[in-house]
Amino acid sequence: MYLNVVLLSCSVAVISVLILLHFTRRWPEGTDEMKLFSKLIHNGALTYLNSQYKALMLFVVIVAAALFMAINPLSSIVFFAGALCSMLAGNIGLRTATSSNAKTTNACKESIEKGLHVAFSAGSVMGLLVVGIGLLGVTILYYMFGNVDVLFSYGFGASSVALFSRVGGGIYTKAADVGADMVGKVEHKIPEDDPRNPAVIADNVGDNVGDIAGMGADLFESYVDSIIAAMAVAVLFSGMYIQFPLFLASAGIFASVAGILFVISGRGDLEKLLNRGIFLSTGIVIILSYFIIVWLGLPYQTLYCVIAGLIAGVVIGLSAEHYTSREKGPAQKIAHASETGAATTIISGLSTGMVSTLIPVASVCATIIISYYFMGLYGVSIAAVGMLSTLGIILATDSYGPIADNAAGIAEMSKAGKKVRENAETLDAVGNTTAAINKGFAIGSAALTTLALFSVYGTTVGLSVISIMEPYVIAGLFIGGLLPFLFSAYTMSAVGRTAIKMVKEVRIQLKKKGVLEGKTPPNYDKPIQISTNAAIMEMIKPGLLAVCAPIAVGMFLGTQALGGLLAGAILTGFLLSLMMANSGGAWDNAKKYIEEGNLGGKGSKAHESAVVGDTVGDPFKDCSGPSLNILIKLMSIVSLVFVPLFI
Repeated sequence: MYLNVVLLSCSVAVISVLILLHFTRRWPEGTDEMKLFSKLIHNGALTYLNSQYKALMLFVVIVAAALFMAINPLSSIVFFAGALCSMLAGNIGLRTATSSNAKTTNACKESIEKGLHVAFSAGSVMGLLVVGIGLLGVTILYYMFGNVDVLFSYGFGASSVALFSRVGGGIYTKAADVGADMVGKVEHKIPEDDPRNPAVIADNVGDNVGDIAGMGADLFESYVDSIIAAMAVAVLFSGMYIQFPLFLASAGIFASVAGILFVISGRGDLEKLLNRGIFLSTGIVIILSYFIIVWLGLPYQTLYCVIAGLIAGVVIGLSAEHYTSREKGPAQKIAHASETGAATTIISGLSTGMVSTLIPVASVCATIIISYYFMGLYGVSIAAVGMLSTLGIILATDSYGPIADNAAGIAEMSKAGKKVRENAETLDAVGNTTAAINKGFAIGSAALTTLALFSVYGTTVGLSVISIMEPYVIAGLFIGGLLPFLFSAYTMSAVGRTAIKMVKEVRIQLKKKGVLEGKTPPNYDKPIQISTNAAIMEMIKPGLLAVCAPIAVGMFLGTQALGGLLAGAILTGFLLSLMMANSGGAWDNAKKYIEEGNLGGKGSKAHESAVVGDTVGDPFKDCSGPSLNILIKLMSIVSLVFVPLFI
């Protein structure tokens, strides 16, 4: 029964993707200049992705071989399948996005609404592919083997790809962004996305590899891990409890398609339109969940857990919007602090990020307590699936942002005119807001998913209680608390080292005769090569830390110590991720608030300070912060996969 429903929902997702692809391919790319810059971005993104996937495949083969020998052959095969599914979704989504940026620019010639339709249609391809492929993979494996435990390896494969994609993409995009801003905007006072800037193509490529391929892999992992965790907890109950997460995810696909169609066919205020699409999908999931619960004969309290997860996702997203939007007080406070220098910009941004953790933590705590009260640990896991059930449209709004950002860049580089540039920048501004909301959503969903996985770990190794009076547990707790800081240090340092190389390269090129005057085109390939090579090399150390740390603690200190490690990592990782993502988003929008003509506008002292804050915030919000989501999920899933080695 569940197989037919899942196949139907995934078929709807695939058919919708094909229709959206047909729509975006039908739209013209515009002038020769638009086509040229779009092709440069598209080729640069594929160059990086191919290099990354070669390195990833080497890692996947090595880990698959280790699982074959240390665990069992089936785990090895399922791990490989999880990795391939994640890479497939990311690859198709990235190709669609980079093929649609110039089309979005061209559509902005007609109206903002046309530009939104093209960009959102292309972004929706990524959203629907992630949920369609993810759910189909979990369902087929469960149908084939009838064993939930084997699904952990599928999640491990997805998590491995997610970590390397997020870290590598984050290093790439932020190194290019820092190099382009510090030399172009600060030192030479040239506009953002100016074609004279050698790093401008690498910067636009980075938006795609970081915020589309990286975020897509991140949420693909959260999505499948939440379903797997709920099914694993449900083993203690009956078959219908195990199958309900699959039905709930299927309902989410139908709801996401409806929400996407609403946005594409809608008119009016863009930000409200996107939010209404998400709210519509949320309402449809609640209604469908009610009928599914009645149909399966589950307790009505199950619906309360679904609703709790959905509401928590919305609240966390709106909280992120409040603390990062340039139209709200926190970002404007940072902008005013910029009038007295970069130091006060940094201080104000950090304090904003720290206080922004309050509402998300309260939301997650309330969701845990409410869902546990009604349905125990199963309720907590269902709340996580409920929060992620509308992922199709959530990821569509997130993927739309980089496409709109690229469209604005192409409008500037191709000299498409003031009207086109303003329309594209309006789309980009809405995309920045949705990106901040979705980063908050990703962090919140990661926390709930990891808690569900943590409960499965405790059940699997027979730990009903983990006593903090035990020295090994305390040691594990401190190690776990340390890991997110160590991980962030590695990723921040990687961005810094790569940015130094980028800044030097941009300075050298801008000193060449004719480049700054616009008479001689810069060498765009060299910055792309710098970011690509550095991202591939620098992603190795953080990736190994995430995989090796839980295995080492589990083998040498035992299962209780590993439980302490997971608890410590969840706590500090969740808070640090929230703080970094929201600080970075607030710094970014404080700069944009000034660029709109406030506090002296571009070129003012406040603007120079805000650019410094934004530059510091870049690796916060687009590399280290989001990557921490994956760190805590990956360590939890690794602990479950390698349990046979610890017992």
